[in-house]
Amino acid sequence: MHKTVDVDISRDVLYRNRELAERNHDLLKAKNIVSFDFVGAIGSGKTLLIENIIERLKEKGKRAGVIAGDVAGEEDYKRFREHSVHVVNLNTGKECHLDAHHIEHALEDLDIDGLNVLFIENVGNLVCPGDFPLGTDVRVVVVSVTEGDDMIKKHPVIFALSDIIVINKVDLAGAMEVDPAVLRKDAIALGTRARVLETDAKHGQGIDKLMDALGL
Repeated sequence: MHKTVDVDISRDVLYRNRELAERNHDLLKAKNIVSFDFVGAIGSGKTLLIENIIERLKEKGKRAGVIAGDVAGEEDYKRFREHSVHVVNLNTGKECHLDAHHIEHALEDLDIDGLNVLFIENVGNLVCPGDFPLGTDVRVVVVSVTEGDDMIKKHPVIFALSDIIVINKVDLAGAMEVDPAVLRKDAIALGTRARVLETDAKHGQGIDKLMDALGL
């Protein structure tokens, strides 16, 4: 009996989240804002990748906004602020992912009028975000070679559900004795249609190709 109730509650939560995600998506589309959900483990390089893209967008005359998601703290929020973009800090407390409800309220606090692009940096986790779309156009999942060459095998769901897979920190592949080709092979083996790209965010390599994949 208890299991049945738990399942029903879980289904209600997921259904409600999808409803809110669609509402978020409709709002952003009405404002002509292209939106991206960046997912990845802590230390994968999500923040630096977004920072690189923001600077290139500024050169193109495009305005970006950011929702910086984290369990606690405002370190990433402060980094984004240094790029003179609109940014909202979103702490989830004990929750291990952002959901559409979080984003709905963050959009109320973010000055979205006049924005061309919105980046949502999800909480550093490769498990929980899989079931919770936020209403973005594209989901990007980032994996770093410093996490080992078995990360995609260990977290197949999030990679299978993503639109773009970024293998980051390839400059450290030799030192870590990790072959990016193994990660690429594992991604393809999932049957995903996601584009798989390699980047070195620290030195700005692969960012232009990533922006092309994002349609920016």
